[in-house]
Amino acid sequence: MCGKSGTANRLLVLHEARVVADEIVERFLGLPVAKAMNLGTRAGFDRAVALLAARLRRDTGRADADAVREAISILDVDWTSTTAPERRNLIAEAISAAGKATARIPDSIEVSLGDAAESVVAATRSDARRRQGLAIGAKFNALDQRVIDHVVSSQGNFVRDEYGRRLDDFGEKARRIVADGLEQGLGRDDIAADLEGAARAALVEQSPFYWEVIASSFIGQGRSFAQMSSYAEAGVERYVIQAVLDEVTTPICRYLDGKEFSVGDALERFERVESMDDPEDIKSLLPWVRQEIDPETGRTLLYVEREGSKIPLADAMDTGIGQAEDRGAFRSLANDDVLREAGVLFPPYHCFCRSVTLALT
Repeated sequence: MCGKSGTANRLLVLHEARVVADEIVERFLGLPVAKAMNLGTRAGFDRAVALLAARLRRDTGRADADAVREAISILDVDWTSTTAPERRNLIAEAISAAGKATARIPDSIEVSLGDAAESVVAATRSDARRRQGLAIGAKFNALDQRVIDHVVSSQGNFVRDEYGRRLDDFGEKARRIVADGLEQGLGRDDIAADLEGAARAALVEQSPFYWEVIASSFIGQGRSFAQMSSYAEAGVERYVIQAVLDEVTTPICRYLDGKEFSVGDALERFERVESMDDPEDIKSLLPWVRQEIDPETGRTLLYVEREGSKIPLADAMDTGIGQAEDRGAFRSLANDDVLREAGVLFPPYHCFCRSVTLALT
């Protein structure tokens, strides 16, 4: 996932404000605010992300809280009277109990993701007809349904993996907290308080931002897959990447803005991804682009990771950050074949990616 940057935090606050305002208007004033999803504008995309994230948080909040309560009910003991094997067993038992609570989370979000996926595909088809002028039908085609099924099932697997990592991290922190607490001579209440704090940090406090990331990635990828489906139905052979060029556009989106790709290549990539269940395999086929500062040149290097190795894409002489309508200046380190093989074919390229594709007709 992505780090909690200042930009992402500000976006989260704006999203939350929109959701709260919508709910107040609808609940207390009796005015309907639900609209067909509009992914053709930045504001429409942001609103869709905010509403989905809010729904996912409502779906999962109880399970998060239950996981903390179940874990702490086991860990609130007199640790000074336990042996080392007993401490290991208690922590393992607590992680297992918390895991049973979080295990229901993928199922609890399935309805919300399914509704969102259908709305994303419908909005994408509508935009392809109205804004891009493609001659396609109003009803979903067979590929659209495959897109819906894939994004829902694969996102459930990603969430399952994420909670597994959180539980593993909490287990490691719990072992350290107990060991350090005993070494410092802390009492039962102090150790229990530290354990509860660690459990909440791992299982509850990460969730608000996490569901924003999930919603953004889910909608962005669903839109891209649905766009490829629309292009194929309309007989479009190639498309171009279009970035939102404003002050906060990332270097990778500036670099890829205007680049052309093949619809056939994109559909082949989708078919490969569709056949996979393991999130790590999917990440290798559709990686998010990373960046780092080259210590020798001081410039920003754009790359993707594959099997522990870096595939360089470009280095930036000028990232364009802070400038609107500016693509920046980049030295390409990868030709079109390398970009295609690396899986850099369509958005999202990173957390909260706003880039889209446009058909070349």
